[in-house]
Amino acid sequence: MESTSIYEPLLIGDGRPRLADLSSGAVEGVLVTHESVPWRWWFRLVAWESRLLWVLSWASITISIFNFMLSLVTQMAAGHLGALELAGASIANVGIQGLAYGIMLGMASAVQTVCGQAYGAQKYASLGVICQKAIILHLGAAFLLSFVYWYSGPILLAIGESASIAEQGQIFARGLLPQLYAFALNCPMQRFLQAQNIVNPLAYIAVGVFLLHILFTWLVVYVLDYGLLGSALTLSFSWWLLVIFTGLYILLSPSCKQTWTGFSRQAFKGIWSYLKLTMSSAVMLCLEIWYNQGLALIAGLLPNPTIALDSISICMNYWTWDMMFMLGLSAAASIRVGNELGGAHPKVTKFSVIVVTATSIVISLFFTAFVLIFQNVLAKAFTTDAAVIEAVTELTPLLAISIFLNGIQPILSGVAIGSGWQSLVAYVNLGTYYVIGLPIGCVLGFKLGWGVGGIWWGMILGVFLQTITLIILTARTNWNNEVDKAAERLKKSADEESLVDNMT
Repeated sequence: MESTSIYEPLLIGDGRPRLADLSSGAVEGVLVTHESVPWRWWFRLVAWESRLLWVLSWASITISIFNFMLSLVTQMAAGHLGALELAGASIANVGIQGLAYGIMLGMASAVQTVCGQAYGAQKYASLGVICQKAIILHLGAAFLLSFVYWYSGPILLAIGESASIAEQGQIFARGLLPQLYAFALNCPMQRFLQAQNIVNPLAYIAVGVFLLHILFTWLVVYVLDYGLLGSALTLSFSWWLLVIFTGLYILLSPSCKQTWTGFSRQAFKGIWSYLKLTMSSAVMLCLEIWYNQGLALIAGLLPNPTIALDSISICMNYWTWDMMFMLGLSAAASIRVGNELGGAHPKVTKFSVIVVTATSIVISLFFTAFVLIFQNVLAKAFTTDAAVIEAVTELTPLLAISIFLNGIQPILSGVAIGSGWQSLVAYVNLGTYYVIGLPIGCVLGFKLGWGVGGIWWGMILGVFLQTITLIILTARTNWNNEVDKAAERLKKSADEESLVDNMT
């Protein structure tokens, strides 16, 4: 016999409220009161969660895709300068910029964790201090990475790239130095806003800057003929536009009045305890991002590296495009999980994980079918070289498999970020990617002569094993314990007690 509850009118009856009026606390009450939720309620529960998810997701996906398309437009412009310029831009984009992107994005996931949980717990003053701590650490990392950008030519030669490709790569990387510092500022600010469910303004900014970037790239590369260096500097300029517009929104918008109260010396207090989570976050995502981008680096060591590198880079661009979509969905999942854990709603947290995972699988099936259907035309947007187009077509089935796995793996990583499992997932990534997947790929690619396809098969194996491991970890999670851990993490990372003392 079904138990009754004060929350039943939320799901049944004539007077039930709109989905927009339901609260997490009320839904938590439904899930706690009923050990087995009646099937007739599930549609409304799923609709409620899906609405929250897509309110966040559409903007997060837009942000991820259009920020990525800044680099995509630049790389397409480089490709039309020549095959060597495309190879140089590709290797710098993957080997040098990818290094910084992994570190910055990884460090920023700590902002996503702590700010998301702080917002759910209504500790609003903590968010601005956490963001400032993150900016300090990101700028320090950018300074150290500047040397890698400047000396990228010798670094690319040291890892086995040809002299001509390394030379073009260095030109491109040096033009991206200003972008490095834009990364350092934009990543924390973006996560700071996303944690508060402020995503629409970020999406509008991303689209606007992208449209300007197309115009600037056309003027600099095709009209003024400034070549590869000009295209890189244009990309850097566009990223600084993102920083300026986002910063102005934080400083001037009433939406941030409670969470951004100005610059504070409190940001330097307890920074080492926050650094610990930041480093775990950086290691987790760096191992993940570098693993995917390592495919292009290794391809540059194969015979006929220009064709191998161009073909794999084109495929990786489409893979990354899909990844950006899924990372937007992953960001929304991370926000939902962080907010609900901070708000002490374990049942809603678990339900949110189930809904977002099922949604992402359906979407990835659609993208997989799209790639297989249009495999003959994917390369033509980047090049007119017949050999490169043929190589891309041969790699398309592997691209389709990778896209399908992207329907699960990034979402579970987003759940891990929202939950604060970065250290654990870092070990998982290290084992599945670098102990198993990468060595097997190198054996298949070099020893057995499978080329790029063999390397990619090994990397697919690593992603598959990591996905299975994350599924098991997520399924076995005690979300009540995660609520307690979230409260303790917030206290340590944000110095909550000190903040309260200073405000009273």
